[in-house]
Amino acid sequence: MADAGTLGRPAVTAPMVEGDAAVMSLVDHLAELRRRIVVSVIAVVLASVVGWFLEPRILELLIAPLRALTQDGLKFIGLGDAFVIRIKVAVVFGLIVAMPVILLQGWRFVAPGLTARERALARPWLPLAYFFFLIGAAVAYVILPFAVQFLLGFAEPGTLEPLITASEYFGFVTTLVLAFGLVMQFPLVVTFLAEAGIVSSARLSASRRYVIVGIAVFAAIATPGGDLVSPTVLGTVMYVLYEFTIQLLRRRGR
Repeated sequence: MADAGTLGRPAVTAPMVEGDAAVMSLVDHLAELRRRIVVSVIAVVLASVVGWFLEPRILELLIAPLRALTQDGLKFIGLGDAFVIRIKVAVVFGLIVAMPVILLQGWRFVAPGLTARERALARPWLPLAYFFFLIGAAVAYVILPFAVQFLLGFAEPGTLEPLITASEYFGFVTTLVLAFGLVMQFPLVVTFLAEAGIVSSARLSASRRYVIVGIAVFAAIATPGGDLVSPTVLGTVMYVLYEFTIQLLRRRGR
């Protein structure tokens, strides 16, 4: 029975505690998510402003592989296409530059829901994720001239002459960079899954044949343009990363 002195008093519920932090309510989660998104958007906007002023140099850098094969500049069809393309280039530049801030804000939102062991496992990979993305983007830029040369090699003077629009070309470049940048995250994701006990080096080795088929299909779908160079290089990079990850996990005893 309840003590007479406690009758009529409102029950006081102690906050639920997980580790050393109280469990947040749904409203608190949404407020925290909004705060992290606002900080990330501000970082992207500021970096995009810088990209707006650097846009002429960025355009020259991106067009250089195409200009080496054809002296003609890129064409645009719509009246406002040049303005829209300039904004897109600035925003993509802003996203790449602000990526460390975005990753940090995402980590600060997710980290409270992880156990101490999971936080310790994931924390070192955050800077590596951005570093690997930059490596992937650099690889994409290196193979860009070969992809462009391969695709323009099918042109025939007088019958099939290229008229490359700016929106199509920058869509091709953006997709290529994003594909390589995301693929470079593969070792980090698999290593984290192995540390969490979800996968192992033995399981990855046993699935090698299926993975090769999956890599070939993914590389063909993820790379734009239909050339042979991009999917070949992307598939090769993915397979090298796959074997590298297996050896890394074996060294770590996973």
